[in-house]
Amino acid sequence: MELINIQYRFLLHDGRELGFKLRLDPHSIEAVEVAPDPAPAWTALGFYTCGNCPLEPGSRPYCPAALRLVKIVDKCAGLDPYAPAQIEVTTPERSLRAARPLHKGLASLVGLIMATSGCPHTAFLKPMARFHLPFASDEEALYRASSMYLLAQYFLNKQGRTPDLELDGLAESYRKLQAVNTAMANRLRAASKETASQAIASLDLFSHILPYDIKGSLAKVRRLFEAYL
Repeated sequence: MELINIQYRFLLHDGRELGFKLRLDPHSIEAVEVAPDPAPAWTALGFYTCGNCPLEPGSRPYCPAALRLVKIVDKCAGLDPYAPAQIEVTTPERSLRAARPLHKGLASLVGLIMATSGCPHTAFLKPMARFHLPFASDEEALYRASSMYLLAQYFLNKQGRTPDLELDGLAESYRKLQAVNTAMANRLRAASKETASQAIASLDLFSHILPYDIKGSLAKVRRLFEAYL
């Protein structure tokens, strides 16, 4: 079984370099890295728990998403989140390079890690994680998320189930994700006090949270589909 490898490389303005490599199971689209042992206290499931978390501390003592973020929190200790960086992202299909502030690249990386962490509320993002596109614009994120969701409805229809063509389920998934975003940001801010990691504490983890009015926003890209209409 060949793993899916995605690598982020940050070259900072002072010459320092940071590297992060994700290895994903091609079937589950989840990270295969071993969790840190011992795990930091801030990764405990009961520490700044998401208000909508379905996991039970008795069976899952640690937040799966937080465990996957430990290496980033540790490596980013003391870094300026707004420092310029050259960022290179390598996926199985391509390599991309961009000049961005450090926190922009880290937000993209953290979003990918959380989507593949095993968190129940980020699992719906796995198809986009498999075809990861860093630095997507708001319009690209809207296009990718809605396309992903509608393809899922096609598969549901093939199983004889009722598809959701009004995208109500997608909006609900992103509402749940917003709660995860808020709780994880609080968790990381607390963690950053231990590691002095301002770069992590400042992150907007999912910078492309879809608007609640998804249908209204999609109307703006309708013009692209005139050939179908």
